Amino acid sequence: MENAAKTKEDRPRRSGWKQNPEAVQADILRVALEVFARNGLSGARVEEIAARTRTSKRMIYYYFGDKEGLYLRSLEEAYRSVRAQEAALDLEGLGPVDALRRLVEFTFDHHRQNEDFIRLVMIENIHKARFLENSKAIRDLNKGVIASLERVIARGKAEGLFRADVDPLAVHWQISALSFFNVSNRSTFTKVFGDRLSDDAGQAMLKEQAVRAVLGAVTVAER
Repeated sequence: MENAAKTKEDRPRRSGWKQNPEAVQADILRVALEVFARNGLSGARVEEIAARTRTSKRMIYYYFGDKEGLYLRSLEEAYRSVRAQEAALDLEGLGPVDALRRLVEFTFDHHRQNEDFIRLVMIENIHKARFLENSKAIRDLNKGVIASLERVIARGKAEGLFRADVDPLAVHWQISALSFFNVSNRSTFTKVFGDRLSDDAGQAMLKEQAVRAVLGAVTVAER
């Protein structure tokens, strides 16, 4: 009787899966990202993810293989989202300085508004990038942002705006560092130093300082 009841309970979920498997997988990944970001890989429970979606634990395993497979796909989707938003910035249509400013501002705002992304990257660093290392999708996605930055830097150099020794990968590192720390260390920083930099005015100031730091590091000094 119990098995029959479970079969009846699962019937609407299975029907929804057959009608739109892409939507079901997207729903699973949305919830999984939140759960992994909050609890880490070891602390996350597939049962919780299933309970918060319109599918079953069995179907999660069908789509993603196991919990580690679901974690990797969640990580890939998190990177895919940010890289897609970067690609939509139309940096090619801006002058080099304005393009770099827009990229810094976007990265700062994105990280501030997507704490789960930051937490997931922090968790992957705890795992020494073991899962990321095996993901061709993430490697390919991240090549795109460097290639875009290379083109911006190259135009800046050609126009005499950027120094000849500017390294695009180092610029990406600096942008990431300034934007990532703002979220990753917020709790400890505010406990030690107070929350003055956490309100809208403080965040606006930090974002502008991040822009100045990056532009100051790459632009040719005026004489």
